[in-house]
Amino acid sequence: MIKAMAAYVRIVDAVNYRIGRVMMWGLFVMMGILLWSSISKTFFLPSLWTLEMAQFAMVTYYILGGPYSVQAGESVRMDLFYHNWSPHRKAWFDAITVLLLIFYLGVLFYGGLGSTAYSLGYWGDEPVSYFVGLLTGSEEIGRLERSSTAWRPYIWPIKAIMVFGFFLMLLQAISEFFKDIARINGQEIGVSRA
Repeated sequence: MIKAMAAYVRIVDAVNYRIGRVMMWGLFVMMGILLWSSISKTFFLPSLWTLEMAQFAMVTYYILGGPYSVQAGESVRMDLFYHNWSPHRKAWFDAITVLLLIFYLGVLFYGGLGSTAYSLGYWGDEPVSYFVGLLTGSEEIGRLERSSTAWRPYIWPIKAIMVFGFFLMLLQAISEFFKDIARINGQEIGVSRA
């Protein structure tokens, strides 16, 4: 069982590591968009797309960079008592709290699927069956949701990115749970980056 958990951790950590490292450059994308916004407002006609595109870039940056942050241990932690605990006790506490995180992420993922389905023109209650229907050809894309701003971009791409990010975070949370289980058993699993 530990071998299967170690293989899962190795694969998920490698994927999220690579995506996270690419997302680090997203900060420069946002800076470029906002710089162009300032230049266009000062010297030319203001661009309609810059503010909303900067928001979309920011969402992509933190949603897809989040799993890497969790993997690197850079998430915020209340450390009132935790720092004095033994590694075994920390692993138990982390295993319990990550189960709560997995539940929360599952709810977010399901809600994100529903919101993405709505942005693709689906009005029903079963977003999972809708996406399965899209893959099999029994469902069709309806009227696409658009933003109410003057630029009026389609909303489904950013919602799909959010769902993908929730999925990656869910996979990373499960990876962290497996690492905690291994620590409880006196073992260490994870990706070494030398």
